[in-house]
Amino acid sequence: MSLFRLEKPITLTAPTVVAALDSWVDAGSAATVAAAHLAQGGDVVATFDGDAIFDYRARRPTLEIVDGRPSKLTWPELTLRRSMIGDREVLVLVGPEPDYRWRSLADELAEFSKTLGVVEWISLGSIPAAVPHTRGVPILGTESRPGLLRGEVQPGPSGLLRVPAAAISVLDLAVAGAGIPTLGYFAQVPHYVSGAYPAASIELLRAVGRHLGVEPSFGELTDEADQLRRRLDAAATADADTHAYIERMEAMVDESRLPAGDELIGEIERFLRDRGGNGGGSGRPN
Repeated sequence: MSLFRLEKPITLTAPTVVAALDSWVDAGSAATVAAAHLAQGGDVVATFDGDAIFDYRARRPTLEIVDGRPSKLTWPELTLRRSMIGDREVLVLVGPEPDYRWRSLADELAEFSKTLGVVEWISLGSIPAAVPHTRGVPILGTESRPGLLRGEVQPGPSGLLRVPAAAISVLDLAVAGAGIPTLGYFAQVPHYVSGAYPAASIELLRAVGRHLGVEPSFGELTDEADQLRRRLDAAATADADTHAYIERMEAMVDESRLPAGDELIGEIERFLRDRGGNGGGSGRPN
């Protein structure tokens, strides 16, 4: 049985897929918020079998109770929507990261992408990093072959990096194996920020816009980013240790130098140790 269902027959012209899943590579919900923004108003092209791919004990449906009467369940949902961004047809895959059937789902989506004539697959992600909220959001890139990334985004980090895989990377590799160019834009989110980080969503939307040659809209994200920036500035001003730590990160950015892997981990561990194991975010480096 297929893990997803096509809602209606469709004909597309050289579509691009933009994909983002709620997972450990969605720090600050930056990637899924950006993808959902792109998908707004789009027609649902395909829905997925939640019973087959989700563990409802880990991703429980939301129950609404009205005046003591259970009235509605909202289930976790992964969808593929068709949107027009400028004059480009874009399929946006967004939702919770599946708990099961990663390889089967990846194989099906790779074959489906070939059938639809997908010309490129763009993965979006966001990762916690030792970067300050007072500077622009850095973007790292991945690409299945040199020359796919656009704008000033460079592939990285250099050298070998081993990390726990996310489902978005399993999809990326399967699609690339089917001969479709794949690339990724990954925002670096200050690791001390908890909750949504709209500034990173905006930067991911900019990256997609530059890639597609269109000017994206940001809607309410700009105001949300400004409000959060003011709160973070106030919190940093009120705590001398936090202020000093952010200044160290600012100095590295101003020197056009991001820390190497070992240095980055050391900075995070030292900050968390100084703060008693709580850096204001998840409480541990990821």
